[in-house]
Amino acid sequence: EVNEVRLRAGRRGTGRGAVDVLLEPPGAVAGPPRRGYAVVTGRDLAEAPGEVLVERGLAREWSLEPGDELEVGPFGRLEVVGISVSPDNVAYPLARAARVYIPEAEVRRRFGPGETPANLALLWLVDPAAADVTLAQARVATFGVGGLRFLTRDGVRVLLEQAGGVVIALLVAFSLVALVAAGTMLAAGAHAEVARRLAGFGVQRALGYTPGAIAGRQAAEAALIAVPAAALGLAAGALLVSGPSAELLAALNELAPGAAALVPLAGCLAVIVATFTAASTWPAWRAARRPPVEILRGGDLATAGPRRRRALPALGLPGLGARFAMAARGRWSAAVATIGVCAGVVLLMLALAALLERLRDDPGTLGKRYQLTARLPAEAAEDVRAIPGVAAAAPRYALAVADSYRLSEAATLVAYSGEHTEFEAPALSAGRRIRAAGEVEVGLGLASALGLRPGSTLAVQTPSGRELRFRVVGVVRALENDGRMAYVDARRVLRAEPGLDPSIAIVLEEGADRARVGAALSALGAPPQPVAAATTRNAAFLGILAAVLRGIGLAVGLVCLYALLQALSATARERRGALALLRSGGADTATLALVLAGAALSVVAPAALVAVALEALVFSPLVARLAADFAALPLGASAVHVTAVIAGLLLSSLVAGALVARGALRASIVEGLRRE
Repeated sequence: EVNEVRLRAGRRGTGRGAVDVLLEPPGAVAGPPRRGYAVVTGRDLAEAPGEVLVERGLAREWSLEPGDELEVGPFGRLEVVGISVSPDNVAYPLARAARVYIPEAEVRRRFGPGETPANLALLWLVDPAAADVTLAQARVATFGVGGLRFLTRDGVRVLLEQAGGVVIALLVAFSLVALVAAGTMLAAGAHAEVARRLAGFGVQRALGYTPGAIAGRQAAEAALIAVPAAALGLAAGALLVSGPSAELLAALNELAPGAAALVPLAGCLAVIVATFTAASTWPAWRAARRPPVEILRGGDLATAGPRRRRALPALGLPGLGARFAMAARGRWSAAVATIGVCAGVVLLMLALAALLERLRDDPGTLGKRYQLTARLPAEAAEDVRAIPGVAAAAPRYALAVADSYRLSEAATLVAYSGEHTEFEAPALSAGRRIRAAGEVEVGLGLASALGLRPGSTLAVQTPSGRELRFRVVGVVRALENDGRMAYVDARRVLRAEPGLDPSIAIVLEEGADRARVGAALSALGAPPQPVAAATTRNAAFLGILAAVLRGIGLAVGLVCLYALLQALSATARERRGALALLRSGGADTATLALVLAGAALSVVAPAALVAVALEALVFSPLVARLAADFAALPLGASAVHVTAVIAGLLLSSLVAGALVARGALRASIVEGLRRE
């Protein structure tokens, strides 16, 4: 592989080309040679000169197709014969280099006959499950070989996880929560549909239909609706995401699933149809089991046993509306559950948006717990701790080192004289925290590069040439320096490098005045430096994602309003006789709106409690647990978020009451009194 080669096609060009020369392996090889890539368009390279194979990322970026010409450094113009995909890195332009492949015959044509030295070897394991053992043996066998690096698929996967793991985990968790909300709404909708058709079920039972026959007919109707609706929804969703997902997979040098995606889509179709059919059949079967006379009388789907009348406080017209809504206990419970789950999702979206903004702005979210640093000697830590507003301060030593085996893997040693978790505590991926001077916590990037795990030995060379050895006790999800970090006790580091200058890591008290602390530090001779967030390069993306999550929360809030309107409309339809009686006595729009607002409040008040409980006890812990492998996320809705959601629910109850009241006024009073 030759890097920094000039590539040009038309008006496009780059000096960061990576040319892979395909050498024939020594000895006879059965079957076609393995190349380490897949040709997705065109054909593979032949032994004839004048041909080039380009990676898909470069082809997409420069609009190259088989038959086009590409100028490759000293080799001149070559014909593009195919487009390839290789799984060992992300694609250009995400990757720094634009990769192309040429045959060895092209090198001989340009530079004459002779042996072409190889600097890259591709290995296929007989047992891929033993990759860790093979890698450890390879490192031992190649001891002393300079400039040797091992790249594995697991290592590439780790880099991709570090780049987007937190965001992906949060989105997966939101998808799970959204599925719970959709299931709750589906159950509530099925309950409302059965309530609407209750009179028809009563007539069928009076004519001799069995509960099983009624439930079977309901199941058949539900399946007839669910199959085309689910198929249309899945097809539309697959088409909508096919473009973006294909772009994403291409950027990651992965192949699109193609026809293989039909299997999980068919499974999703079966699950959706079965869920919808069961949700529609169960309430119909429960209703059909009741005596025909009781069904024809109407009312809630649940069998009403003898009740004791409870003395409710006299709340006037709103209290009357609350009695109307709570009389149908099944519908009221379904409405409370639906709105509670949806409002809980809104709370989660607001909390996630706030968290992403903290990820963008606050480095403490991903493990750094100090807010300021100052270039002061170690003995100045006591003076810094005495500054008002400073909660803790300690010398922080950072030392650039290289691994002792090949001196090619660079890393950063971070050392504190005491407990480092008070100042830096990236999430543990494996093992435990350090407890002694000879122990180390290594970042996942360094662990992947050197094959480290709890119990291994980390040997590093300091800039002065001295070697330090530590026993690995933990692997952490450090994002700084691509995860090539190591956290140790400062005693060994200072013995090896006694002249190492520290910086003072400073943890501020809650609500501390940064300006006053900064002035005091400047008086000590070192102006403070704020700690940059670990995701500074992705700040714009995280801000956009936070705005998207708030937009999703608004959309789910509109779903809450829709569910409330549905519940109120059903209540108004069931109690249209009582509403007509009120209108005959002179009730106007405001009076009916007050009654229906009371009915809405009887739903949203317990729904708000359900939402807060779900967000605090279920949704946020679930999301934090799914993202725990990447960072310890302090996820939870704040008091401001809870207040905003409750205010939105109250406003929704007033709006829903007014809208349903306007619809009730259009109905005939005489028809309503006949119903009563």
